[in-house]
Amino acid sequence: MLRHTVATLAYRAGKAVRGAPEGFGDFPAGEGGRTAVQILAHMGDLFDWALTMVDGEAVWTDAAPLPWDQEVARFFAALERFDARLAAGRPLANAATKVFAGPVADALTHTGQIAMLRRMAGAKIRGESYFRADIVTGRVGLEQAPPRREFD
Repeated sequence: MLRHTVATLAYRAGKAVRGAPEGFGDFPAGEGGRTAVQILAHMGDLFDWALTMVDGEAVWTDAAPLPWDQEVARFFAALERFDARLAAGRPLANAATKVFAGPVADALTHTGQIAMLRRMAGAKIRGESYFRADIVTGRVGLEQAPPRREFD
């Protein structure tokens, strides 16, 4: 179930970051809030952390945000490393429920924030019936199946 959740995150995050307009990464939610690229960098950090959690270290690192396209690539690379570790079948040093409750659930929340920032920046993404989405365990890169049922 954890791997499918990561695939679901990849699908939703991919939709939120793909096709973002030039300069979107610097768009802030408001005074004192994180910019879109800062949120995305944090999401990459979450999965770097998750990877250390499953191996028993739980080491947190704050990475300096990269330019938007590079940060998108870094985030999906982190998802791919994490999913590969889960797919290897080796025992997890921390319970899957704890890994879910920490970095995975946090990244789901931040995906919603990026989608909301897109709307605020005038570049909204279309709503979708995620129940009908073609989400496949193990498909965790930026390239995802096209939406099956979107709506405005």
